[in-house]
Amino acid sequence: MSVAHRVMDVRRVRLEPLTMHRAGDFLEAVGRSKQLHRHWVYPPATKEAFRSFVARFRDPSHVGFLVLTEGSELAGVVNASEIVRSCFQSAYLGYYGFAPFERQGYMTAGIAEALKALFGRHKLQRIEANIQPDNMASIRLVKRLGFRYEGLSPRYLKVGGRWRDHQRWALLAEEFRPPPRR
Repeated sequence: MSVAHRVMDVRRVRLEPLTMHRAGDFLEAVGRSKQLHRHWVYPPATKEAFRSFVARFRDPSHVGFLVLTEGSELAGVVNASEIVRSCFQSAYLGYYGFAPFERQGYMTAGIAEALKALFGRHKLQRIEANIQPDNMASIRLVKRLGFRYEGLSPRYLKVGGRWRDHQRWALLAEEFRPPPRR
C-alpha cells in the first residue's frame, strides 16, 4: 500500500514552542523516562542543561516543539536542527517521547504536526532522521510518516559516549502526507 493511501489513526496533540515555561514538567518527564530512552537519547536532566537546550532554539537554524496530549500533558519533544537555507532548505529531525505516553500514537501525531510546520511555515524541502538500527520503534514511526530509507552511516553520531551507527531516513516536502487525526 502506498504512503498516500495508508490510513493511520493518530491521537490529537498540540505543539507548543520549546521554552523554559515547562521546565519542571520536562525534567519530571525525563526522570520517569530513563528506562524508555536507554541508550537512544540523553535529554537534558537538570534545569541548567534544559536552559542550554532551550537557548539553542533561539537560533534560526533550530526549531523545537513540545508535544502535548489532549489533557496538556507532556508526551514528547520534536526538533529540527542544523537548518540550512539557500538552495538546500534541509534539516535534521530529532524526537523522543516520554513515559507513560509511549506507543499510543502521540509521537506519530506530534511529528506529523511538526512536519506540517517545517514543510509549510518554515519552507523546508527535506527532513532527515538518523536512527540507530536497533531502535525498531523509531524506525516504524518514520516509516508510518512516509520517510524512505537512504542508507547506513557507520559510527555516525556519538550517543552516551559511544560512536553509534545510524540509518538515514528522509522525507521531501512533496512526499509528506499528514495522517488523519482521530
